[in-house]
Amino acid sequence: MATVGAWSVTTLDSIDALPAHVAGTFEDALAYQRLPDGSSYVFDRRGHTVYRVDKDKSTVKKLVTIGLEEGRILSPTAFDADPDGTFVVADAPLRKERVQVFTREGSRISGFELTGGAAPRIVVGSLVLNGIGSIAYTGTTILINRPETGGLITEYDFYGRAQRVIGSLRSTTHEADPQLHLAFNTGIPLPVPQGGFFFVFLAGEPRFQRYDAKGTLIYERAVQGPELDKLLAQQPTQWTRREIGGTEYPLVLPVVRSARVDPRGHLWISLMLSYTYEYDAEGEKLRTLQFHAAGTVAPSSLFFTPNNRLLVTPGLFEFDVSPAASRPR
Repeated sequence: MATVGAWSVTTLDSIDALPAHVAGTFEDALAYQRLPDGSSYVFDRRGHTVYRVDKDKSTVKKLVTIGLEEGRILSPTAFDADPDGTFVVADAPLRKERVQVFTREGSRISGFELTGGAAPRIVVGSLVLNGIGSIAYTGTTILINRPETGGLITEYDFYGRAQRVIGSLRSTTHEADPQLHLAFNTGIPLPVPQGGFFFVFLAGEPRFQRYDAKGTLIYERAVQGPELDKLLAQQPTQWTRREIGGTEYPLVLPVVRSARVDPRGHLWISLMLSYTYEYDAEGEKLRTLQFHAAGTVAPSSLFFTPNNRLLVTPGLFEFDVSPAASRPR
């Protein structure tokens, strides 16, 4: 464990990764998730493709490929899978937000379009995230952050019927600018294995909220740490705007890059900086972590296996996240 100033950082080294000849198949892997049988999904956003990698990490199979029609994906933005092998992909063909559910072999089960266009809200580097930037799949329902509905999490069935809306939009002081107000209410919905949900705000003041299974707010916590101080001090007061379809949108930089809940119900938040925070089920911070492989890895996606393994992109690396796995830096 390394001490920097008055705080400590836990360093984890990669214990495995997809072989180079397999990893080279993908253009921009945005999700790397393992199934109970040992095979894995890789969601290649730039390649508009979902792949399955076999248990031995030696062969790759295309499951869903590029296309406008049903059963294919175009301009995909988000992916999530269930342990039973079914998975969901959000995409935006012709700027129409669409969600599709697939079998483990890539056959389409169902799908639906969402009303309205895919409006840009968050910018990561040179990438503009339009519409659905994150999605969570429970195996029976789909959780999407659509702040334009007036809530933080909308829960849908497989056919696009809204089952309920969870959480209220937070105050941002930008209510007079509706697009900016919505951008600061953009975030990541996360089911908790023990029941209920987390919601992590992506931009503005970094915070997360915990809800019970009925959708009642249990608590809210600020995401704090000395690593964040400089980044938050540099937050702009005016935002570049881009005109799309006759409407101007503010392009907002996130503070949070990704988030995930592990099997114990702990929340992990990956910052735009190369740090990740781990919180327990009560919202108390346990560790500040950095991941090292060829260099420092800033996770753009996180996925936990039942045996304390963490899969991350970019790089398609694997880490042992048990407390005994940390090392001095």
